[in-house]
Amino acid sequence: MKTRDSSTSRRTFLKKALASTIGVAMTGGTASAFSQDSLQVWSCGGLAEAMIPANSLFEKKTGVKIAYTGAFAAALGKSLLGSGQTEVFAGRVLDLAKKLREAGKMEYFKPLCFTSYVMVTPKGNPAGILAIEDMAKPGVRVVLAPEASPPGGQAVQALLKKAGVQEAVTKNAIIQGSCVQRTMDDVIRPHGDVSIVELRITRMREFEGKLDIVPIPERFFPPPPLTFTVGVMKNARDRALADVYIDFLTSAEGQAFFERQGFIPAISDKGRELVEKFGVKDV
Repeated sequence: MKTRDSSTSRRTFLKKALASTIGVAMTGGTASAFSQDSLQVWSCGGLAEAMIPANSLFEKKTGVKIAYTGAFAAALGKSLLGSGQTEVFAGRVLDLAKKLREAGKMEYFKPLCFTSYVMVTPKGNPAGILAIEDMAKPGVRVVLAPEASPPGGQAVQALLKKAGVQEAVTKNAIIQGSCVQRTMDDVIRPHGDVSIVELRITRMREFEGKLDIVPIPERFFPPPPLTFTVGVMKNARDRALADVYIDFLTSAEGQAFFERQGFIPAISDKGRELVEKFGVKDV
């Protein structure tokens, strides 16, 4: 039977082993330090563009295979609150992480990153969109996706409502679709003058550099969808390995992948401010 001291010592050893491989591509260098050669990781699909390259680097550093699944957060959360099982879960919405902890399904969680919202326009911004109020001006062709999977459509509607322009902007909507990414295509072509998306969407390979980006004041952002956390699940086969993986994702090196994809890293100055603002702390 392992004591808490021996488990802590092992975790410390593994963290040092991982740190010693920084910048070196490995194919199994530290895998022998773990009791398993794979780790099952689930995340909401919005994190996939950052998680996939981060996982690849972790695999090279440790020799441990990451069995990764990225899907709709609500569906994964519902599964995990039922009979679904994974070893590490990175999910959206703080309340979901808290529910998993309260249900005894998750050992602990840490803040991972935050999202933000921007307006996107065709290159050159022909309609002269400079502020969210401009979306409500007569003649502006707005592209929305109110039926997009939560929190996509709902979050944008909440943002417009907080800005006091929901009714006018909805009247200007020439397209009201069900897919956030499709709205990007409609703006690029351009079938419309402006849309609202998460900044991370603009960093996707198929969209990067193809639109102009106009910031939106943070005070209009709806809080629930802003937060992403990562936690170790109760049935993790090797707790020390899961711990080391989360330590990697929340390290400066791991967080760089999320920043590159348009997220606000939890360890950044802004991220720490949001951690305090939204109380993103384990319970």
